[in-house]
Amino acid sequence: MTCRVTDMHNKEVINVCDGSRLGCVDDVEIDTCTAQLLAIVIFGRPKCLGLMGREEDIVIGWRNIDVIGEDTILVNFQCPCKQPPPHRRGRSILGGIFGNG
Repeated sequence: MTCRVTDMHNKEVINVCDGSRLGCVDDVEIDTCTAQLLAIVIFGRPKCLGLMGREEDIVIGWRNIDVIGEDTILVNFQCPCKQPPPHRRGRSILGGIFGNG
């Protein structure tokens, strides 16, 4: 199967490690000296409707791509773990009312 870069744009990327949908291919990285595809790029999701910028882009190297199908690309990619927000120990409005905070 042959594929053009413009065809990659519509393919959905699925992580086989956890079955998560990472998004669609937004860009590719190409080594211009060797004309080799180095990675696919998925732009980060918008924060707060795009007003607060975007999350980090996901760059998946060629070695991590398992299968390029008609509609999807299966990758074996370890996503960086997101840290949960820190627990606030201050008094909340409802906690003060109900005696929990």
